Amino acid sequence: MRRLLWAGYGVLATLVGIGLAHLAAALTDPAASPVLAVGSTVIDLTPTPVKEWAIRTFGSADKAILVGSVLAGVLALAALAGVLARRRFVLGAGLLVALVGVAAVAVLTRPAADPLDLLPSVVAALAAPAALRLLARTHAHAATSDGGRRTVLLTVTALAAMAAVGGAAGRLVSGLRARPEDVALPAPADPAPPLPRGLDDQVPGITRFRTPNADFYRVDTRLDVPVISADDWTLTVDGDVDRKVTLSFDDLLAMPMVERDITLTCVSNSVGGPYVGGARWLGVRLTDVLDLAGIGSTKADQILSTDFAGMTISTPLALATDGRDALVAVGMNGKALPREHGFPVRLVIPGLYGFISATKWLRRLTLTTYDDRQAYWTERGWATDAPIKISARIDTPKALADLDAGDVVVGGVAWAQERGGVAGVQVRVDGGPWVDAQLGPDGGDDYWRQWFHRWSAEPGSHRIAVRAVAGNGEPQTAARAEPFPDGASGLHELIVRVS
Repeated sequence: MRRLLWAGYGVLATLVGIGLAHLAAALTDPAASPVLAVGSTVIDLTPTPVKEWAIRTFGSADKAILVGSVLAGVLALAALAGVLARRRFVLGAGLLVALVGVAAVAVLTRPAADPLDLLPSVVAALAAPAALRLLARTHAHAATSDGGRRTVLLTVTALAAMAAVGGAAGRLVSGLRARPEDVALPAPADPAPPLPRGLDDQVPGITRFRTPNADFYRVDTRLDVPVISADDWTLTVDGDVDRKVTLSFDDLLAMPMVERDITLTCVSNSVGGPYVGGARWLGVRLTDVLDLAGIGSTKADQILSTDFAGMTISTPLALATDGRDALVAVGMNGKALPREHGFPVRLVIPGLYGFISATKWLRRLTLTTYDDRQAYWTERGWATDAPIKISARIDTPKALADLDAGDVVVGGVAWAQERGGVAGVQVRVDGGPWVDAQLGPDGGDDYWRQWFHRWSAEPGSHRIAVRAVAGNGEPQTAARAEPFPDGASGLHELIVRVS
């Protein structure tokens, strides 16, 4: 019981350090929070197959699980520090400082690290041992005085409140800084045509034609949601260009704005997976931004885009400038970009998987070659040229659903960007002939398309499959491939039971 009590002291002291460090990070750079810094380092060191497994297994909860795992490991060592402090305080305090030292190294090894980023770690290194010392002294005093237990309880309560308030205040401060909703976007000089009404209300269970910002998928390497001020933001275009150019947010907003409906897809999306979404994007043409720096005589073959924290993504220059609606985007569905989707500025390049086209929290565009520079995903073996593959997904019915015999509506979405859009979708039941499905409205070649098929279901177990056909006549391939290294392929199939 004494060991458990002292283990609890170690955990509580560490939580005090983490809470106050989180508040300090909110006032400087949220990414410098010790737990987040360690978690980000773990992500960078994790082998690609393990990352893919985590995304497939946990989906959008993968970040919360990783942070929880890191925190659990830290608190386990914190408990050990408390037990050590019972015998010799300097050993327990030393272990706490060592834990903070690991976090400090993780902070300093980030690509865009700044000396001020060490402040949260320093706060944790001072606060955690100090809290442990206070608990140790209160415990010793309690053994020799009346009312000692009450004093211990009051001390524990006060420290727990300090940890909770520090963490909550950190979240509050981050939420109040640089709010996207305070940004007023200009009207587009080249607006998109009105998006037709989809099948949302006609086919129950089908994916919405336009994905709301709150429901749009998020897959990236960030454990936190960066807080970046549009007032302080700049975009630099450099490398093999005629002249280096730096734009402020106001400079970007003053350029002609283009509005387009574009579907984005993550390369980690498995066949039939959820990591795809359609939205209306507002931004400046990427070619307009590049032209400011002059790239007519460049020998570069890639655009190396860098985010606020130094992470890099490479895009083939030829594909980014071939006439597709590649945007330096500032808006999403009529509003400024949400923080989790890249505020204040991100890239949106249709027809390419996000890991080579959709840099969020964009700060730099560097014209270079693949021989000279490698981006984050390139170093990990992912493809350099990754066009989004033609795909169709069944949204309804769900796999293994129990259905009533009779008329059953099968429906979903399909996409075939930079290939003339979706010209057809076909459904097959139990290996029979392919039957044309009915298509929903057309939102453009770079936008997905809803579809549905009415099936007269008979009792028994049935396998349903779907495939898409692009506008250029190219059919969706049935060849199975995993997401690594250039996107999954194959047909989406599922089994249902009819009674």
